[in-house]
Amino acid sequence: PPRRAEAPPPGPRLLPAIAGRMPVLDAVRAYQHAGTMPFSTPGHKLGAGTSDELHDLLGPGVFAADIWLNTAAHDTAVRDAEALAAATWGAGRTFFLVNGSSSGNHAFLLATLSPGDEVVLGRDIHTSLLTALILTGARPIYVAPQLRPELDLGLGPDPAAIAAALNAHPAAKLVVLTSPTYWGITADVAAIAAVAHARGVPLYVDEAWGPHFPFHPNLPPSAIASGADGAVTSPHKLLAGLSQAAMLHAGGPRVDLARLATVVTLTQTTSPLLPILASLDACRQQMAARGEALLDRALALAGSASHRLQRLPGVTVLDAARLGLPPWRHDPTRLVIDVQGLGLTGFEAERRLRQHFGLAPEMSDLLGVVCLITIGDTEASVDRLVAAFAALAAGRRPPRRPGPGNMRSMGEIVAPGRQALTPRDAFFAPTRLVSLAEAAGEVVAELVVPYPPGIPVVAPGEVVTAAKVDYLRQVVARGGLVRGVADPTLRTLRIVAP
Repeated sequence: PPRRAEAPPPGPRLLPAIAGRMPVLDAVRAYQHAGTMPFSTPGHKLGAGTSDELHDLLGPGVFAADIWLNTAAHDTAVRDAEALAAATWGAGRTFFLVNGSSSGNHAFLLATLSPGDEVVLGRDIHTSLLTALILTGARPIYVAPQLRPELDLGLGPDPAAIAAALNAHPAAKLVVLTSPTYWGITADVAAIAAVAHARGVPLYVDEAWGPHFPFHPNLPPSAIASGADGAVTSPHKLLAGLSQAAMLHAGGPRVDLARLATVVTLTQTTSPLLPILASLDACRQQMAARGEALLDRALALAGSASHRLQRLPGVTVLDAARLGLPPWRHDPTRLVIDVQGLGLTGFEAERRLRQHFGLAPEMSDLLGVVCLITIGDTEASVDRLVAAFAALAAGRRPPRRPGPGNMRSMGEIVAPGRQALTPRDAFFAPTRLVSLAEAAGEVVAELVVPYPPGIPVVAPGEVVTAAKVDYLRQVVARGGLVRGVADPTLRTLRIVAP
């Protein structure tokens, strides 16, 4: 059943009382209106020291807002803004992050886990969570996502699989999910929270792609509303925060908020860019005041785009109905567009969209592209997207067939391999370089991450399979980007030395 009825998002109940306040943004305005002459960082001194080229590119407003308040004023403004965000998102405590959701993932795991602790987590994790495993020295108990085989698409871990992992590893200290995925699919967070909490284990959710969930009844419920003990969100991804702007939400008896607050300071710069913090504050105010109305329009535009794209020959949109999921487990603002029927890889489709139509999809892989419809879209932008795909459909080639070179970047290929070492032990072990072909059967010492979506195909400590070698070869050959490795061409791979 939809979790909306069981755990309504807390934001709308609290919005009227807090919608008008913006402590960080107001502090920046007050500094500007006071005519303060800075003898402090940053060195550009309100833009006076910048080059003409940079000043022309960014305009005077960015430099006028890139200031340093005195420490007490800065901390007070940020703390007040974080309290308003916590009330809006329904958390016990919210932390503003300027190093993106990646730093929130690092902070929560560092605050919760110690070296050697076991942690149960879906294998469809972002590379930042794998990095957190290296930093903490924790031992991952990977759970493979459910798979829709005919689409080669992961649907997130099943609650029963999480329960089985916890039963097999009763000493586990944390459960970690990614929800929603890059493809807009949410896990049954409420059910998994119940499974974890029944065993006294906290649940943490990488919800970077779901900052808008609390603000509309036709979107999936947020992780915090569904019972998660912690969740990170990225307002810069789908709302109006500046790039790098993120929030870490936490609360409840299973989280040590004092320790988390300490660790957050360790994972953030000590010189945060105030425009990023102000954008989080303003984004919170915007969504508190009129988020549902803004999302009404975005959802209508996304529905229109999906319907029109579905009618094009050779184009398939993986919406909730096609995925066989209830609406509360899918974000309709993400257009996952398969292009196999056009005879193209997603990489080829993205290149054509960029080069011939001036459109920039969020990502592509061997099977398709992902496009985001947000509160910043208009009928004109959606019309342009549909027209571009109509042109691609008009010149379609024979459909591509399933095979080793036709796999999705979040399907069977990210199933966990045999784990020979923990990620930390593998990362710090003596290593040697071998060719990609020679790596099959060896223990990898680096992260092998097609990006986007940023999900490791091979994690440090895992044994590389021949199937994964073949897939990675196809990704690179067809124009995909691989990060986390010393050699992004993948001519060589770093493995643990015998």
